[in-house]
Amino acid sequence: MCLGAILTQNTAWTNVEKALGVLRERRRLSYRGLAGLTARQIAPLVRSSGTHRVKARRLRAFLDFLGREYRGSVARMRSEDRWALRRKLLSVHGIGPETADVVALYAAGKPLFVVDAYTRRIFHRLGLLHGRETYDEVQRLFMEALPEDAALFNDYHAQIVRLAKEACRTRPRCAVCPLAARCPREGC
Repeated sequence: MCLGAILTQNTAWTNVEKALGVLRERRRLSYRGLAGLTARQIAPLVRSSGTHRVKARRLRAFLDFLGREYRGSVARMRSEDRWALRRKLLSVHGIGPETADVVALYAAGKPLFVVDAYTRRIFHRLGLLHGRETYDEVQRLFMEALPEDAALFNDYHAQIVRLAKEACRTRPRCAVCPLAARCPREGC
């Protein structure tokens, strides 16, 4: 989960799946499998994810962090306070708010709402966002409106992703959108 969160930055998931496949084939899809490699050694393994040298450095920084803070165990992150974990993740080179929250929510089970481009697109079209809000402002809207529940945040985000891929695309398919009747952009 953590590797995928870093590798998916600025690329399609299909490209990340290829890189994860290479790591799996080479028995490197784990902390132990990657811990002894340099960024230069990681780069060719993740080439399909795009900007592979940059991502290899980010993966190396995350691996160093995970080893230093949690002895290489993602499971140990689960005992950390969610906001403390988020602050620590944000201090890692190449990890921004979205990636930090993906790791905290999906890998550590912490109730932090993930805001991505799909979230912004859908809720802007629904008229609930204006487009100038910061990541933290959008996240706060969701976290104040929903019960503090990691499973709920996980499912809610998955539903947003599904809606964005099936209906609320860059070029919207309003005719198949379950929110069309409530959406001010209906018929666009």
